[in-house]
Amino acid sequence: MKWKSFFVIGILFLSCEQSKPKLKVEQTSQVTKLKSTEKTKIGEYISVKNNSDILEPANKFNTSIFIELKYATKDNFMKRKLYDTLKTAYLQLEVAQQLAKVQEELTKINPNYHLLVYDATRPLSVQWEMWTALDSIPVAERVNFVSNPRNGSVHNYGAAVDLTICDKNGKPLDMGAGYDDIRKIAYPNLESVYLKSGELSTKQVDNRKLLRKVMASQGFRNIPTEWWHFNAFSREECKKRFSVIEDEF
Repeated sequence: MKWKSFFVIGILFLSCEQSKPKLKVEQTSQVTKLKSTEKTKIGEYISVKNNSDILEPANKFNTSIFIELKYATKDNFMKRKLYDTLKTAYLQLEVAQQLAKVQEELTKINPNYHLLVYDATRPLSVQWEMWTALDSIPVAERVNFVSNPRNGSVHNYGAAVDLTICDKNGKPLDMGAGYDDIRKIAYPNLESVYLKSGELSTKQVDNRKLLRKVMASQGFRNIPTEWWHFNAFSREECKKRFSVIEDEF
């Protein structure tokens, strides 16, 4: 009778495994262009299906866009890798198409300028890691740096992008504050204050304005506390249009 018990248990295990939702991966034949020689890889784009949503690499529709995925490295505010399997920046299909048009606008202004993407789709599980890591900061202040995962971030829907502008060699323009800088000097809404005090230069503010100008040309909206963060849609609109990306793929 023991073999019958093992047979039943085996059937139940297989049924449970098959019932787990899995992200579908579809490959296309275009080439990924990343930021530098170290990060450049000739290979295939991977499109990811998340429920009814299609996530595409941020540079799929315009390979002049460079990518340096900060959370796949230790070069971020947590000083450790947060992404284990996520190797490039993904966005919702229509958001990736919008970003491609932003690069077109930027190229018209300066052919040597490129968008440099630091982060895009961010799984909710990673959002929780970030939120917990900053637990020494009161919630009222913490939300200025990381969206409360209970409410969801636009990043979690694949509709937000963190980025800057760089030259043809991948060197970022001087924005007066680095990526993920939690100091108030990184706040777009306080630029006039820091410009007046001399802590921000006119050139640094002009660089930020250029980024906002080209992003706004395709409907992206900046937020008051991070010069690098842009939303394609509001959180409420994202909830209507897309599903949350729960985990890495």
